[in-house]
Amino acid sequence: MRVTVNGSMGKMGATVVEFVKAKDDLTLAGSIDMGDSLADSLASNPADVVVDFTRPEVRMETVRTILFGGAAAVVGTTGFTPNDLEQIRAWVKETGKGCFIAPNFIIGNVLMQQFAKKAAEYYDYAEIIEYHHENKVDFPSGTAVKTAELMCENNKTFNPKTNDQVANVEGARGGDFEGIKLHAVRMPGFVASQEVILGAPGQYLTIRHDSIERTSYMPGVYMASQYIKDRAELVYGLEHIL
Repeated sequence: MRVTVNGSMGKMGATVVEFVKAKDDLTLAGSIDMGDSLADSLASNPADVVVDFTRPEVRMETVRTILFGGAAAVVGTTGFTPNDLEQIRAWVKETGKGCFIAPNFIIGNVLMQQFAKKAAEYYDYAEIIEYHHENKVDFPSGTAVKTAELMCENNKTFNPKTNDQVANVEGARGGDFEGIKLHAVRMPGFVASQEVILGAPGQYLTIRHDSIERTSYMPGVYMASQYIKDRAELVYGLEHIL
């Protein structure tokens, strides 16, 4: 399988490049970063799959370039909205090329989300704390938002107010998603971690996953690439192929 890496000079992109070079069944077709033309690369060096780890503000332009450039897209860039996904479905239908988007490609992290979804059935109080390195540009993470979405399926809401609360510091309780409080930590020392805390009278449950190296993303990226390379569909979330 021929793979082009978009965002190859970033920390995640560089990890993907090294992974592709080390795999006997993968060939590095292109290595693209700022100042390079992804469209020109695909025209001169065709790829089966483009793996994209870039920036949220160029997410749609990038996906369109990949699909209309004749490759399938495996996208770890975050920030996609429901309207974005509808547009991508139309592009997939038009081009016959697939797109696999995942807020997180770490298999353990996806399992954590599924555990949290199940636990949410039994708890009415929940908070999510996500931890990333200081250079991550968006917050909260796509993984945290996806986890909250899964926990809130079937119109479940959390953290019913029992009294009037006073904020001594504005924003100290974090963001809010259907009552679930979301907190984002950004500092050196972290790669990607997430903690889901669920509470009930007399007990609390903590579900946590820690990624200590970016190599932890590679098995999921590989699985997604193998799955989507010959399929004309949009997949959102690694859980659909586990």
